[in-house]
Amino acid sequence: MAREGGGLFAGFRVLGRFSGHVPHVLRYHGRHREFYLATAVGRSVHTYNVKKLGIVAVSNALPREITCLAADRMLIFASYDNILHAFARNKEVVHTYEGHKARIHLLQPFGDHVISVDVDNVLIVWNIQLEEEYLQVDFDKATFAVSAILHPSTYLNKILLGSEQGSLQLWNIRSNKLLYSFPGWHLAVTTLEQVSIFSILFSYMTVVLGKTCKYEDVRQVWIFDGPGGTGRVLRSRMGHSAPPTKIRYHGQNGEQILSAGQDGTLQSFSTVHEKFNKSLGRGSINKKKSKKKGLKLDTMALPPITVFASEVAHQSDWDSIVACHQGYITCTTWNYQKTSMGVHKLRPEEFSKHKPIDIYATAVDITSCGNFAVIGLSTGQVDVYNMQSGIHRGRCGKGKAHDGAIRGVAVDGLNQLIITAGSEGLIKFWKFKTKNLVYSIDLSSPSGILLHRDSGILGIACDDFSISVLDIETRKIVRTFSGHHGRINDMTFSPDGRWLITSSMDCTIKTWDLPSGCLVDCFLVDSAAVSLTMSPTGDFLASAHVDDLGIYLWSNRSLYSLVSLRPLPADYEPSVVTCPSTCPVQDVDVAGDEETCDEMIEYVSPEQLGEQLVTLSSLPESRWKNLLSLDVIKKKNKPREPPKVPKSAPFFIPTVPGLTPRYIAPEEENDAQSKVVNLGVLAQKSDFYIHLEEALSSNEYTAPLNLLKSLGPSNIEIELRGLAPEGGGSVEVMLSFLKMVGMMLNKKYNFELAQAYLALFLKLHLKILSSEPNLLEEVSRLSMQLEEIWIHLQTLFNQSLCVLTYMKSALL
Repeated sequence: MAREGGGLFAGFRVLGRFSGHVPHVLRYHGRHREFYLATAVGRSVHTYNVKKLGIVAVSNALPREITCLAADRMLIFASYDNILHAFARNKEVVHTYEGHKARIHLLQPFGDHVISVDVDNVLIVWNIQLEEEYLQVDFDKATFAVSAILHPSTYLNKILLGSEQGSLQLWNIRSNKLLYSFPGWHLAVTTLEQVSIFSILFSYMTVVLGKTCKYEDVRQVWIFDGPGGTGRVLRSRMGHSAPPTKIRYHGQNGEQILSAGQDGTLQSFSTVHEKFNKSLGRGSINKKKSKKKGLKLDTMALPPITVFASEVAHQSDWDSIVACHQGYITCTTWNYQKTSMGVHKLRPEEFSKHKPIDIYATAVDITSCGNFAVIGLSTGQVDVYNMQSGIHRGRCGKGKAHDGAIRGVAVDGLNQLIITAGSEGLIKFWKFKTKNLVYSIDLSSPSGILLHRDSGILGIACDDFSISVLDIETRKIVRTFSGHHGRINDMTFSPDGRWLITSSMDCTIKTWDLPSGCLVDCFLVDSAAVSLTMSPTGDFLASAHVDDLGIYLWSNRSLYSLVSLRPLPADYEPSVVTCPSTCPVQDVDVAGDEETCDEMIEYVSPEQLGEQLVTLSSLPESRWKNLLSLDVIKKKNKPREPPKVPKSAPFFIPTVPGLTPRYIAPEEENDAQSKVVNLGVLAQKSDFYIHLEEALSSNEYTAPLNLLKSLGPSNIEIELRGLAPEGGGSVEVMLSFLKMVGMMLNKKYNFELAQAYLALFLKLHLKILSSEPNLLEEVSRLSMQLEEIWIHLQTLFNQSLCVLTYMKSALL
């Protein structure tokens, strides 16, 4: 259609993904004298330095997810399906090897060669530089299914193969001969690792685990400095082990994103650097008992967080985050400063002694001052708690605020109103102080609400996949949007409240422009976004997706490039946009990408938009505002006395002969040098003067006007003063200047310059103008022209002032 993919947002990077399920490889860089760790994340290879565990490189993305990884001192080898690639400089693909018929599952660099084994038990030795097969060996899967591969150190041309049957074979690759077979212990070999020059470590699979641990979210560096050589974690990078359920920016600097995951943890990810990431831990009913039992045996763990709210006000004094848990009535508080679960557990007093089964918290919000939390329950109750003490401070309505479950709660910026949405289809406004009902609006089953506190705009997502926008001041629906074809998962406003961005189960992310009421951007993602949040600085949009561990950042392209915000047509079909990798998208030609963005062409504003409009110049006020006050400015800036050069003193000061020594008085200086400047040298015609002379015959005044616009105030005065006959000018040139001003008034552009130039001209040459009939006639014509234009402008000004006064005072 009009433009491919999303034009407003571009993929930037992903947070919270540090490795994948493919085992990592360790490399040593001889010149850097440093170890590097390469790991596969999706379709890219990420390289970390082991010293600081910071990411140093991200490779270009392959067409599909990487399933196998290996590395030597120069290249990184990665495969997907039956294709093998080699990366150079941790970034670009330099070699591709094709020849396997099945998926590759083992890789082993081997000098100038690389060995690959597929699931059909075919082993191929590749020449790295020539990208050709050096050797191919087929093994019988029933007797020897290759499961591990290793090159023993100092063994020339030898490789050791392990099998699922438990036996091992030592092969000479150059001669293609089996040198020796090891019977093993009839257990599958899973790993072969070099221990020393003379021994190799064999790892056998002896137990099938009932539950496997996900290592795709953790990368750790251990140090063994404890007593007896015990180890501890020195550095780690950790994300969620289960997909995030809710993300929100924390604070106003746009540098931290709070994320709640299905693993039950609450984490903070930094958009600046990974070293600022921190985990607030896992929710627990009793933290002391949980620590004693350990993570695997913890029966006190709380369910995953479904929704939360945070505020930075008073976060150094008490807990600043409150969260609802899946199917749980108790809401927990969290302390961002201490990076731990808070001290309060908020639930109604009637349920303090027993836990109900079918009643749970569904919505939560925190006031902008950070003092109160508002919690909605599935029964329709809405309670207010104090964040510092955890004390219950009231309930909206008498018993219940709604007849159905609470779908959303919000508090305005001044703590005047509490806004609640119920599943029965009502939006209610409550007085924050008294908890009394103020107003109620009937809507079709709202599924969630979001308030932009600065503008007082409330976004309402409904079960029929539509979105309504309500003004809380007038309490009227001001916009209604439709176009999603699935349940709306989340909404977020831009910082200025101009855009409302929504995500749906139809895998689209749409941006609605509130002033125009139009859809201005839409793009598809592979997996539906379950949560959205816009940076308070407006530079990034963050999204979390179904069955995805990462938090994806999308840069707002309108901040750094030309983006069309024209309404999308009704038949617009969005294209799928690939989610970004860990680091910013590399090698992106922004200029070339502009062609895909609605075929944008940069708009160059003409000098005059219309003949009936009065246009001002773009010159700063210092160029024209003080032209009439130049003499006053020069007088103020004139020094009181000119600087005097000190007279050089003689080496021996002469004295008057006599009994009393006296110095001879210094002689009076009698410099008779004339300080009168010869004006004959300055009698040359200036460029401005020459252009005005030429304009008398051609009647084209663009050149002298542009020249005058480029001069400063002092030079403008000199040029205008030199137009008079006593300054070397003539009456004809003065007439030409007045015609130039008349041309500016006729075309109605550079309007303020015409006023300033004419005022200075009249001030300098008033006597000559009154004595020359031609000049006096031209000045009279200009006076009538100015009066006519001003009457027209004054009428427009009065109309605008009347409309503005009405809009400010009328009750809408």
